[in-house]
Amino acid sequence: MLMKYQDRQQDRQRRGKEKIKLFTTTIIAGEFKGKQIEIPDISTTRSSKSILKESFFNTIQFEIIDRNFVEVFAGSGSVGLEALSRGAAQCYFMEYNKIAFRSLENNIRQTDPSRCHALFGDSFENFSTLYDLIKRQGRKTYFYFDPPFSTRDGMDDIYDKTIALIEQIEPEVCEMVAVEHMTNLTMPEEVGALQKSKKKKFGRSTLTYYKPKA
Repeated sequence: MLMKYQDRQQDRQRRGKEKIKLFTTTIIAGEFKGKQIEIPDISTTRSSKSILKESFFNTIQFEIIDRNFVEVFAGSGSVGLEALSRGAAQCYFMEYNKIAFRSLENNIRQTDPSRCHALFGDSFENFSTLYDLIKRQGRKTYFYFDPPFSTRDGMDDIYDKTIALIEQIEPEVCEMVAVEHMTNLTMPEEVGALQKSKKKKFGRSTLTYYKPKA
């Protein structure tokens, strides 16, 4: 179920609190520049490197203004909230881990909850639901995919499954797709109706960009 965060205040008060170590990162630029984003120290959640995140937003520049932004494997939402700060119209987050989702909620409260929405649960199972919602809006959308590393147990096929999600994205909906992945992975030149437009390495991580075919 898609949730606006201002509707969840009473539910938050009833939740138990696990003792999880928290790290922080900072929103780099825009309306919420300097705001601290909390990141729980759990195996499925990591923050995109600051240099990688800054490079991504340097690439899209002001094009993000008044566009939708979807962070498919959101974790604590650091990329999507950066997009929000830089003028994205609406930001959508997908996350299945309860601890990460709680941090995501806390982080959103520090920014603009009225422009943030989230789908709790498995991104692979719920992507089509969120995609249909965005498609009905008729606004061009940026999609950011940062799946958990495939080297973890039970995740050997995670990039194949991620590519299958990207294949669902139609040109009329998509402004750009960015995939953050392990550098030793070679991403395909074309995925569905999209083609690779750029690739940039950051040590063990790489960003690969896709745009609708010309």
